[in-house]
Amino acid sequence: MTDMPDAPNGAAPAPAAAPTAPKVTQRILAQYIRDLSFENVLARKGVSGEVSPEIAVQVSLDGRKRGGDNQYEVTTKLTATSKTKSTGDVLFMLEIEYVGVFHIEGVPEAQLHPYLLIECPRITFPFLRRIVSDVTRDGGFPPLNLEMIDFVALYRNELSRRAQTQPAAAAPRLDA
Repeated sequence: MTDMPDAPNGAAPAPAAAPTAPKVTQRILAQYIRDLSFENVLARKGVSGEVSPEIAVQVSLDGRKRGGDNQYEVTTKLTATSKTKSTGDVLFMLEIEYVGVFHIEGVPEAQLHPYLLIECPRITFPFLRRIVSDVTRDGGFPPLNLEMIDFVALYRNELSRRAQTQPAAAAPRLDA
């Protein structure tokens, strides 16, 4: 026989309680366009010859604490430039700053920075993607359908870049 006391009704005894991780809660409080600029250079200047476009997209992220308890603002800045492959003439330029305001609880301080710059943009990106598609279409071009962005890789690349430029500096911290 076992040394363990019998559980009621012949059920197996309950295992010892394991420590539980804090429960992460997140709510989106607001999303908005802080700044938007679209310039249709093709319509203004005109371009001669074949117009086969080459599009370059740059993305940068910023996260900071807001005035309220557990409120954070995450900004995704996206710049898209379309040029002709043959001559390099600019066809259009799009710049947008898209902001998500989040209420976040239960994320340990050491993990807050990556959480803000990976998870939060992952949530707002589909809305930003739709705006970019609509603006380029309304600007007279085929809709620019952005590929999904790997925010984990983007975050790691930025950490590597900072480590190379500032080897003695600590990991980037969130503005308080």
